[in-house]
Amino acid sequence: MAMDASEIERLIKEALPDARITIEDLGGDGDHYAAQVISAAFAGKTRVQQHQMVYQALKGRVGGELHALALQTQPAED
Repeated sequence: MAMDASEIERLIKEALPDARITIEDLGGDGDHYAAQVISAAFAGKTRVQQHQMVYQALKGRVGGELHALALQTQPAED
């Protein structure tokens, strides 16, 4: 079962309320997305830690409902 981009955004926003999120459906199939997530919560975190935060927000759906996610993260600038 495919996952809707709005569901991805909702889950990320639940965990990172200040996040600015851009999502692109790469294949038009609801299985392969690219996402850019910018959040102040990423400040002082490594890229790996930032990605882990997003994956935790998605509650184990990556690899299941969400087949693939190309992820870019960065801390929000003041």
